[in-house]
Amino acid sequence: MAALDGRVALVTGAARGIGAAVAGRLAADGAAVAVLDLDEAAGKATVDAIEAAGGRAIAIGADVTNAEQITAAADRTAEEFGSLDILVNNAGVTRDNLLFKLSEQDWDTVIGVHLKGAFLASKAAQKHMVAKKYGKIVSLSSVSALGTRGQANYSTAKMGLQGFTRTLAIELGPFGINVNAVAPGFIVTEMTGILAERLGTTPDELAAKYADVTPVRRVGQPTDVAATIAFLVSDESSFITGQTIYVDGGRRL
Repeated sequence: MAALDGRVALVTGAARGIGAAVAGRLAADGAAVAVLDLDEAAGKATVDAIEAAGGRAIAIGADVTNAEQITAAADRTAEEFGSLDILVNNAGVTRDNLLFKLSEQDWDTVIGVHLKGAFLASKAAQKHMVAKKYGKIVSLSSVSALGTRGQANYSTAKMGLQGFTRTLAIELGPFGINVNAVAPGFIVTEMTGILAERLGTTPDELAAKYADVTPVRRVGQPTDVAATIAFLVSDESSFITGQTIYVDGGRRL
């Protein structure tokens, strides 16, 4: 029996990168997965990959900062699969700039997607979990929560998610719901490719630079994050809640 047989998961920002890897891993472990992204069509590739491997998945389009849309997405997931047991708050964006160049709109966009998005998705999911007296919520923080030049908005949002996680763990624990966060380090995704371009280097050169200063001497892959989340949403982690797990190869900054 797979670790997540009979469970239903909703993963936000799951069309690509870490989100797609998480959706695929949870499906491989037996969960039915709702692949949520801003554009429903964008999630088709993730759904197709899950189904090709014998799993069950649906694509849902929703803006995580829109309460009506994310509530409808959570309700649809529960209706189509029979429950909603797992929520992974992965949706995120970056709008990097030094403080004196950082616009109010770029601040609001990043704070909105990460913090408001996690708040609205968790609020929509918890009603299904509380009714069942069971649930797992994992939010994606980052090593950037500890401070990164040019990321005042992103760092603030990612540290905010750690406080959000601790508080939800206290509130929802009595209802059988575990709430944790995962803070990835340098993970090879499209986002790091964009970072490399902005820094005037290649993705491979940037990855090599980070690998050289990481204790395990490599950078991370989306599957590294997915494996950690798979554990946190399994019953084997039932006594772990309110924690932020750094998946960074030992390099914090």
